[in-house]
Amino acid sequence: MSFTGLRKQINKANQFMSEKIGGAEGTKLDEEYIHCEKQIDAMSKLIEEIITKTHEYLQPNPATRAKLATLNTFNKIQGKGKAPPYPQPEGQLGDCMLKYGNELDHDSLFGECLIQTGYAFKNMEDIKYNMEDQVKREYIEPLRGIQSVELKEINFHRKKLEGRRLDFDCKKRKKESNPQAAKVLEAEIKVAEEKFQESKVLAETAMANFLASDFEHISALAEFVDAQASYYRHASEIMENLHKVLLEKKDEAQSRGKQTHNPKPLQITRTLSGEVSTKNGSMSSPRTPNKSPAGDGGSGPCCRALYQFEAENDTELAFSEGDIIQLIRQVDENWFEGRLRDKEGFFPVNYVEVIEPLPQSAMAYPTN
Repeated sequence: MSFTGLRKQINKANQFMSEKIGGAEGTKLDEEYIHCEKQIDAMSKLIEEIITKTHEYLQPNPATRAKLATLNTFNKIQGKGKAPPYPQPEGQLGDCMLKYGNELDHDSLFGECLIQTGYAFKNMEDIKYNMEDQVKREYIEPLRGIQSVELKEINFHRKKLEGRRLDFDCKKRKKESNPQAAKVLEAEIKVAEEKFQESKVLAETAMANFLASDFEHISALAEFVDAQASYYRHASEIMENLHKVLLEKKDEAQSRGKQTHNPKPLQITRTLSGEVSTKNGSMSSPRTPNKSPAGDGGSGPCCRALYQFEAENDTELAFSEGDIIQLIRQVDENWFEGRLRDKEGFFPVNYVEVIEPLPQSAMAYPTN
């Protein structure tokens, strides 16, 4: 920094302290400029809060948002791809219905209806992801652009204006307190006043132009509403079509009526020795209860896969939904190391449900 620049910084600091502590009065800006400043401050807070609240609206579960943000950060450090998308409740409900609908008999109308409903909710999940992408692209990104470009430039001009005002007022105060140096300071005061005026014009013009850009702001808001309208329109169509199908299945079930079922009685006779004779005459000794077989994961810490996970490199462990994985250790709050079918590797914590937890000694990071 040059000597002239250093002296200006000292003058600004001197004037600032004089106003805050000594009660010195600085040059007052006109009401129109002050009104513009208040409007810009309100817009800055508005945009910041709208971005936050929109994210909360699209992804309402704070714990899941935090987990995905952590996983994204972890993946960036390791040079991996993005974390899995936010799990939509429509998709989770659809998966549940599809799972149990397929477990019922093939001729079960209720099972068929569950499958139809499950697919409908999976379609709802797809259109919700599309809506979320559209909102981020057409609404949130433009708002972030306003923050990083237009408001940043306006705040730069405002800060420069305040600095030049302090410099101008400091030189005026020096002139008033030292009449002998008035002639020397007059030229400096004139230059400082011109720069002060120049900064005021730049800052006020930038603020006025921004506040007059209602068209751009309303266009972005309209894109947000359009994404919502499109989502609810498609969701309504999916539900209406599903409702028609379910009404048809209901009528079909009613026309079938309830089928009567007569359980066949067991035909068992016992001999004096305690052996059991079935209808065809074969003999067998009384059976003792079988012990429950061991779980698929064997003894020791293990977990069950909630989703399918595809490994992106040799260090990761791929698995399918429902697999039982033996736990070796927990690397950090987001990653386990485990073993499945003689293969070891890493996998995300939020992809599994722990059945038998790891001992404290197997935790590779502090839990406190």
